[in-house]
Amino acid sequence: MRTILAFGDSLTYGTDPVVAGKRHEHEDRWPTRLEAGLGGRARVIAEGLGGRTTVFDDFSAVGDRNGARILPTLLASHAPLDAVVIMLGTNDMKSYLCGSALGAAMGMKRLVEVVRSHPWPQGTSIPGIVLVSPPHCVSTEHRDLDPMFKTGIEESKLLSGHYKRIANELGCGFFDAANVAKADAADGVHLDAENTRAIGDALAPLVKDMLGL
Repeated sequence: MRTILAFGDSLTYGTDPVVAGKRHEHEDRWPTRLEAGLGGRARVIAEGLGGRTTVFDDFSAVGDRNGARILPTLLASHAPLDAVVIMLGTNDMKSYLCGSALGAAMGMKRLVEVVRSHPWPQGTSIPGIVLVSPPHCVSTEHRDLDPMFKTGIEESKLLSGHYKRIANELGCGFFDAANVAKADAADGVHLDAENTRAIGDALAPLVKDMLGL
């Protein structure tokens, strides 16, 4: 059976946009839906952490949110892997961390380098990589997230263009989640259960093709 790592932030974790602290049911999270769409021929390991960035430090949060720093540990924990699906960049849009779609794209480029330079077990192949640009941030009246992402809303719309270019340059798969999912205006960032499921469902054909399933 093939093994896939789904590496992301709160959108991968399944954070509910309306009820603070609530998490979507397991069956509604996109990694679960992706696994279901692969028809039992692969297992998907979900590694989602709220606030995670591509490569930027956020010392205002509990735990290490820097994706580039934690990724090698996760690769070693779950090796060998057949594919790594990375959906990050939303938290990079925070004005006090990066606030730039190009900056997030450079972070994703670094994550690809981390995967490909990892000391994989002897006899195993480097996993395929899919870069996923997250749904756009939207306007909200949330008292914390509105000022945090005020400038990031327009930048988030540029993520897909930069990610697609990086994916093409590096020979990775690419998927634009904004084509199938939209953030909830309750907080401007997170997705309801239906939109979260839609990402996993839409990713399944791409991952199937990549792995030859």
